[in-house]
Amino acid sequence: MASHVGGQAVIEGVMMRNNEKVATAVRLANGKIRIKKDTVPKRSRIWKLPLFRGIINLWDMLILGMKTLIWSADQQLGKKEKISKKELFFSLSFAFITAIGLFVALPYFLAGIFGVKEQDSPIIFNLIDGILRALFVIIYILAISMMKDVRRLFEYHGAEHKAVFCYEAKKSLTFENVKKFSTKHPRCGTSFIFLVLLISIIIFSVIPSLAKLTYPAFIALAFIAQKMILFGIRILFIPVIAGVAYEALKLTAKYPKNIFVKIIAKPGLLFQNITTKEPDKKQIEVAVKALKKVL
Repeated sequence: MASHVGGQAVIEGVMMRNNEKVATAVRLANGKIRIKKDTVPKRSRIWKLPLFRGIINLWDMLILGMKTLIWSADQQLGKKEKISKKELFFSLSFAFITAIGLFVALPYFLAGIFGVKEQDSPIIFNLIDGILRALFVIIYILAISMMKDVRRLFEYHGAEHKAVFCYEAKKSLTFENVKKFSTKHPRCGTSFIFLVLLISIIIFSVIPSLAKLTYPAFIALAFIAQKMILFGIRILFIPVIAGVAYEALKLTAKYPKNIFVKIIAKPGLLFQNITTKEPDKKQIEVAVKALKKVL
């Protein structure tokens, strides 16, 4: 049975992984390719169950993804310039706090300026909140896509998708075969993000009612206190949303011709017009090197 593979673009390279191995290949300044191999930590069976596997996938995207990205950046630097463990910790912490602040907190509190109260009209409020979050994500990605280094990253992202597509089609991993495939893959992290945005609108709409049912005194609290409680519950529900979104993402890959699946997959695929670019031969070579190391 074919191994399930996925990956991400890193600085001048690609990380690939399956259920057992992780391999990151990067192109050095001298033109050579350096490969780092790791094993996926063994986890209990609970993390392989539906919903739970989405939570661990989100964790891997945040932690493993960031650590791999920083390792790839180190390969482009001199020994004295490499990032220390302390700097890595602060980089991860800053990235996490910034993401929560920019894509969760800011849209949530800005949604209130439209005169709709979450407690009174949760569906409309969360629709506004979701649209704002989607706009923030799109504007952020569009802004950074103008940077030369980020465009290179997006080209490696395209190379990653092409290599995975070629493998899934059971074709030989040659340049001629890989280059024929699309840079847009339905199981991409970009699609995962948009599914998270969509599902969060639905789940967050239930939170005010949930707060009232589980904490009757909630209604009597001051407005600011209510908002802080509701926002805190949102943070706690992020793993749940990730779990549901992951299952939805697997459905888009399993039933690509289903009309409903096509509808929910379309925004993520459209957004990959920004987050993936056509790679060159050398970038595809790096992606194939990484992929072969995990097969």
